[in-house]
Amino acid sequence: MKNKLVARILYEIADLLELEGVPFKPRAYRRAAQAVESCSTPIEDFVAAGKLSELSGVGKAIADKIEEIVKTGKLAYHEELKKKLPIDLYSLTRVDGVGPKTAKLLYEALGVRNLDDLERAARAGKIREIKGLGKKTEEKILRGLAEARRTEARMPLGHAYPIADELRRRLRKTGLFTRLEVAGSLRRGMETIGDLDILGTAPDPNAAAAAFVGLPDVEEVIAHGPKKSSVRLSSGLQVDLRIVPEESFGAALQYFTGSKAHDIALRARAVARGWKLNEYGLFDEGGKVLARKTEAEIYARLGLSFIPPELREDQGEIAAAEAGNLPDLVELSDIRGDLHVHTDWSDGKAPLAVMVAEAKKRGLSYIAVTDHAKFSQMIPGLTPDEVRRQIEEIARLNG
Repeated sequence: MKNKLVARILYEIADLLELEGVPFKPRAYRRAAQAVESCSTPIEDFVAAGKLSELSGVGKAIADKIEEIVKTGKLAYHEELKKKLPIDLYSLTRVDGVGPKTAKLLYEALGVRNLDDLERAARAGKIREIKGLGKKTEEKILRGLAEARRTEARMPLGHAYPIADELRRRLRKTGLFTRLEVAGSLRRGMETIGDLDILGTAPDPNAAAAAFVGLPDVEEVIAHGPKKSSVRLSSGLQVDLRIVPEESFGAALQYFTGSKAHDIALRARAVARGWKLNEYGLFDEGGKVLARKTEAEIYARLGLSFIPPELREDQGEIAAAEAGNLPDLVELSDIRGDLHVHTDWSDGKAPLAVMVAEAKKRGLSYIAVTDHAKFSQMIPGLTPDEVRRQIEEIARLNG
């Protein structure tokens, strides 16, 4: 999937245009970037089918640019804009305390082009010397840099889920796999993931592995074999596929879901009983299989209730499972309301009445309308009079 690449370029165009003082266009590019970024279908499929206009916020002009990015990996218009401000604006503006205007100021004053330049300038105490920034901004940037470095090689959960779903869809379509499940930090619901782990079973592991490394979005094959193959996608995400025996799938899923600390604690529990636990199963001292087909079977054999993946961090969940008092996890059916809703009064897509009807359809009890107030020409918002009129409409709908 090239969704991340396309979204990144569109976001950067929006920032560059905003710095030039161009009205309206930055918002159009941001809306298109958001649509591409949140889309679970590969943007290449939209291009191939000639259906880019079906994406919300994507008109013909931006559709043509998206097609150019997909086909060439870059965009001439974007390259022209960058000549005026030759910096890594996308990365710089992901640092807390650095917006597009600050990034431009830092480049003009200190020649800061990327994260390394920014870090050097901050550690040398040069940022505080720039008029309008100061010591507090410099300290905030240093903290933001540390967080940016920590998450630089990690992907947000919401970005990784669509990629994982699309990979499984494509692999299932080959007809070479009998089972496919996501493991690792994505299955545990971590906020960010470093790489993506997929477990599968296949009658012909060699053919299945070959299909995996031959997927369209694979940019680099790191390893290729019938048991484990690793690739790097065009998004930069590393994906590891492990093909395991059907009879030990449950044991492998438990083992490769992690976390490492949880697995260590679980193995210690097995050792205390004179048993052995690994990705192939749970075995007694004589090597007899005690459990391996399902995760639930393994946990039960160890005297534990099933521990949901989201709790497997060695934070007391094993003791709770032993005592039978694991907490209930939040399910979609537990969600009672949405406290952040935009309508077409500002930058939303649907009228207030439609939003209310959709909320009711989803079983919600309430929504909070949080449209923008009028504070910038770049973002549509409500005037004081419009706020009063919206309140009246909300009252009518509530009545």
